[in-house]
Amino acid sequence: MFICVASIIGTVLQQNQVASAYIDQFGPFWFELFDKFAIWHVYNSWWFLLIMAFLVVSTSICLIRNTPKMVRDMRSFREYVRGSSLRAFHHRVEAESSQTPAQSVQKVSAWLQSQGYKLKTRQDGRSVMVAAKKGAANRLGYIFAHAAIVVIAVGGLLDSELPVRMQVWFGGKTPITENMLISEVPPSGWLPAGNPSYRSNMLLPEGSRSASGIVAVDDGVLVQPIPFSIKLNKFDVSYYSTGMPSSFKSFVEVTDPETGETFESLIEVNEPLRYKGVTVYQSSLDDGGSHLKLTAYPLEGPASKPLKVEGTVGQSSEIVLDGAGGQDKIMVAMSGLRVINVENMAPGVEPQPKAVIEHVASVTGSAAGASNEHLRNVGPSVQYRVIGRDGQAHEYNNYMLPIELDGHLVFLAGVRQSEAEDYRYMRIPADSNRSLTEFMQLRAALQDPALRELAALRFAEQNAGSDAQRPLLQKAAAGAIDAFSRQGFDGLIERVPEAERETVLGFAVPMIQLTLSQLYDMDRIRRGLEPITDTQEGADWLRLSLLALANLPNYPAPVFLSLDSFEQVQASVFQIARSPGKNAVYLGCLFLVIGVFSMFYIRDRRIWVWITPEGNGSRLQAAMTSQRRNLDFNQEFERFRDAFRRLIT
Repeated sequence: MFICVASIIGTVLQQNQVASAYIDQFGPFWFELFDKFAIWHVYNSWWFLLIMAFLVVSTSICLIRNTPKMVRDMRSFREYVRGSSLRAFHHRVEAESSQTPAQSVQKVSAWLQSQGYKLKTRQDGRSVMVAAKKGAANRLGYIFAHAAIVVIAVGGLLDSELPVRMQVWFGGKTPITENMLISEVPPSGWLPAGNPSYRSNMLLPEGSRSASGIVAVDDGVLVQPIPFSIKLNKFDVSYYSTGMPSSFKSFVEVTDPETGETFESLIEVNEPLRYKGVTVYQSSLDDGGSHLKLTAYPLEGPASKPLKVEGTVGQSSEIVLDGAGGQDKIMVAMSGLRVINVENMAPGVEPQPKAVIEHVASVTGSAAGASNEHLRNVGPSVQYRVIGRDGQAHEYNNYMLPIELDGHLVFLAGVRQSEAEDYRYMRIPADSNRSLTEFMQLRAALQDPALRELAALRFAEQNAGSDAQRPLLQKAAAGAIDAFSRQGFDGLIERVPEAERETVLGFAVPMIQLTLSQLYDMDRIRRGLEPITDTQEGADWLRLSLLALANLPNYPAPVFLSLDSFEQVQASVFQIARSPGKNAVYLGCLFLVIGVFSMFYIRDRRIWVWITPEGNGSRLQAAMTSQRRNLDFNQEFERFRDAFRRLIT
């Protein structure tokens, strides 16, 4: 029962996904509860393997104890049944015949043989017992059915993680938990090449070759060598309109190191490569180390000069920023590149990019249920990790191109602390050149104290009702824009009693917006450009910039990376398996078919006829029995009874 329930869970719930996918599906509470039972990899959980082992042992003992008895019973005719015992049978018949016992034995034996019965006679003085049987192979059904359970369970155990875990427990193998090259892995981290059973993964970038897979064990991995090497010559992927991959294929070159034989093969979904007892499946796709060119915009201090950064997916890059206390070095780990991002751009829908794990595609969760008319490919995005202001590593997801939302072009900048969370997105308005340049210039200008003071003065001059009000208005504007530059609107809220916040914000927000407008115009004039805030387009851009600047203090990175260009390197993810248990399962399935067929379609029958002399004739007692006394058996007994009475007349 437990195995059936576990198998249902393993079939319905997709196995071996990342934790964040299950947290999104069930929530943190149920995830913690289900995780204790390891239902994410139920077929390799300790309790499932324990139940399987118990099933093998208990059923094997049952077979060992009962098979000899069943075989003896199949061969036995039970001819030593006493004639008087036949009266205790429910299905019995008695009759007298004018024929001699020898004639009765001859006629009864001939009829039983014509009906397919095997028989054996026993002489007991002047009386004769005729014992007949048919369908004794029915007992084979029980033997084969129970043997099938054992064989299938053993096959399942062979193909589980048990062989690998046995080597960890008793063979001195230690999973590797640190990042290192394959050549640096110690012998304790390598599984033997002759490992009878394993299931490993191999990530192979285009143009690369490998002869080893990675076996995940608990929180670490072991390296599994395979008996040949694979080189990925070309990886081909095509997509549906939703952005999900419709197919992906790997054109590989296989080399046997023992013979030097080399041949090419195509691996795709449901079309694996089988060679030397190993099967290579097309599992998914990934980034193979794409080369990225980015622009790094400082987010702290009045510095506005961007830096050019180059990186490779899967590696880290160093960025040196000039700060008030000197140079600050930041390590950025480039974690991913998505060339295709298909979003649901229906009105009122906020894109919430989320990788579709089960398809390993660059598709967002919002696109999953959208109609095709609202689906748009919004271009590439880059993912990276940076140690933030709070000392913790955060993950970032930034789009390369601006996206039109609510009628305005904006750049989406996402951040989250772990894979268990969704990205939180900040909208940064694009300028007339569809770039981040103007916003970053405005951010830098907002961090200039002298420019803030001058902007507050200009605001007071234009909005004061009298000369007496001008200093007070300038002071208020300077304080508001200063607090806003450091903490956004949160800086204003913290300084005001809760009961007065709505009133103060209703006055302060327009004042900050107008002061920011003066600051931006002065900065553009300083850079030799014309002011634009007096136009509707410029006013809309400034309003969006105000909202982005208000959120900027909550953005935990000291730098913003914008993707300029990339050179994509694709990688194929293979699952490499040696599964000798597969043949055992096939054999077990054959046993199961034989067993079920034997139990349901081979009906066992036993007939005893006790013939004793009586006068010049004989007296006959007959009984018929079966393991399953169903309607068919009753009808067959009636036919036997009628035939029996005809025989003795």
